[in-house]
Amino acid sequence: MSCTQEWPEPIVRVQSISDSGQDYIPHRYVKPMSERPIVESVVTTSMDIPLVDLAGLFSSDLEHVQVTRNQVAQACKEWGFFQAINHGIEPGLMDQARHVWREFFHSPMENKQKHANSPCTYEGDVTEKYLQEVVNLSGRLMRVLSANLGLEEDYLENAFGGEEVGACLRANFYPKCPQPDLALGLSPHSDPGGMTLLLPDHNVPGLQVRKDNKWITVKPVPHAFIINIGDQIQVHNIFLIFNS
Repeated sequence: MSCTQEWPEPIVRVQSISDSGQDYIPHRYVKPMSERPIVESVVTTSMDIPLVDLAGLFSSDLEHVQVTRNQVAQACKEWGFFQAINHGIEPGLMDQARHVWREFFHSPMENKQKHANSPCTYEGDVTEKYLQEVVNLSGRLMRVLSANLGLEEDYLENAFGGEEVGACLRANFYPKCPQPDLALGLSPHSDPGGMTLLLPDHNVPGLQVRKDNKWITVKPVPHAFIINIGDQIQVHNIFLIFNS
């Protein structure tokens, strides 16, 4: 039995709705009034999450390294988010990865359906290389966070599995919505893992971060990663504070 036949109701792909030119969304996607986007609470000014240049982490100048670590610490303390540039991953590889994923999402439905709800993955050399580079960057950031917390540099990295660290790569596509005031691409949430490294479409500012009861629209910087400190590191940090 195919995956679509296992669901209790016919599946209507969001992308197919968008591609059809339909000017309304199905009722099942309409959020209750209390959960709909509130435009008035979104800050659209020049305010943005911090931008951190990670080039200092690769420096032989220890003072330069410490300055960069301090910038990461301040961004994590005040926001829990920051954009990272000069992070060590080649811009060309980032562009290739985005191209591969965009090709997949715009491929025929029967091709995409082969991978729906299946352990089979749509991967290749580009995606595998990209994932490995992102895992390496995550490890580097984990060492920075550990040092900033006064721990051994490998503490957090080891806590998340060391060389066997669990990493999940997910590529999401959010089609244009004909009634964005009635729906949400993704409901408000915090990330449950240790750390999220987001590679956004820098032409589409879709991510919003809540600070001081306001939603801040993140303006993606080309070839930057958006770093989000997840729940597990936050909880671990609180645990260390209470036990210090």
